[in-house]
Amino acid sequence: MTKIFNINTIVRESVSKLKPYSSARDEYVSDGSEMLFLDANENPFENGVNRYPDPYQRSLKSLLAEQKGVSEANMLLGNGSDEVLDLIFRAFCEPNQDNIITLPPTYGMYKVLSGINAVENREVLLTSDFEPNVLEILRTVDENTKLLLICSPNNPTGNAFSREKVEELLEHFNGLVVIDEAYIDFSEQESWLSELKKYPNLIVTQTLSKAYGMAGIRLGICYASEEIITILNKIKPPYNVNQLTQQQALKRVMNQDVVEKEVVQILKERDELIEAMKQVEFVQEIYPTDANFVLAKVDDADKRYQELLEQHVVVRNRSTQPLCENTLRFTVGTPTENKKLIAILKQLG
Repeated sequence: MTKIFNINTIVRESVSKLKPYSSARDEYVSDGSEMLFLDANENPFENGVNRYPDPYQRSLKSLLAEQKGVSEANMLLGNGSDEVLDLIFRAFCEPNQDNIITLPPTYGMYKVLSGINAVENREVLLTSDFEPNVLEILRTVDENTKLLLICSPNNPTGNAFSREKVEELLEHFNGLVVIDEAYIDFSEQESWLSELKKYPNLIVTQTLSKAYGMAGIRLGICYASEEIITILNKIKPPYNVNQLTQQQALKRVMNQDVVEKEVVQILKERDELIEAMKQVEFVQEIYPTDANFVLAKVDDADKRYQELLEQHVVVRNRSTQPLCENTLRFTVGTPTENKKLIAILKQLG
């Protein structure tokens, strides 16, 4: 049964009344005919990027829609997931009035965005096994709670959250549930994209930065109901995804076979890294992971981080995060990089 949810009770009044900016490329979309484009005050001399990009990235959306089984109307692309998340804050959270809920330890940008947008961030710690504390989350909600931000698979812990717990939150939280799936391609758990029609308050964000290996082009994707996407399109900058990003993303998304082969290799390397780390004396615990990284508890994270740096290996010390005392996060590298890392770990151990 589809949940009854009225997005008009969530959207900011100023956004609801807003008339969006109409760019030259909104008013005329080429049908492929030879046209003289004298409408956008562009430099007319062709160099590959002298024209404004498609503001709605139609070619890329069409390909993604086909691959993901989602309508183009349920999709918004942004300059990385960070822009997508910022748009969600700006569309639905009234500054100095509304609040959001985050689940530390989690992706640090959620807290930064809440500060930028003057929105209270209510933190509900994960349980000791890194799962959402459903009862505490629902107790923390009030009439001004607009967003619940869930990172699954979670960063920095690596685990995908229990599907039952997330379903319970989708059923009982009356704001927007944003599930950040930056690492979903590495997980055995199914994406929440398949549940968009069931839960009208669900937003799923994904990225080309991780499995697709395109962190440098900054391309984030938001999947949600057509009503939510319409609201976000009202406030996004007209040309937020540049032409070069669109071109490179299209090439990469078309090469799905290559991406899948790389994911398989990363997962193989991840398993080998975990097995090797079990033999390292100073590694005290290796946490379950559904991502392309491994979080490990060590005897002294500051000391081990510095020792690795001296060996020209950069990892992430996550010890400042709640529930993550003395932990290091290891991104899975190439086979050559992993062999080097494992040799150094054994030498230090």
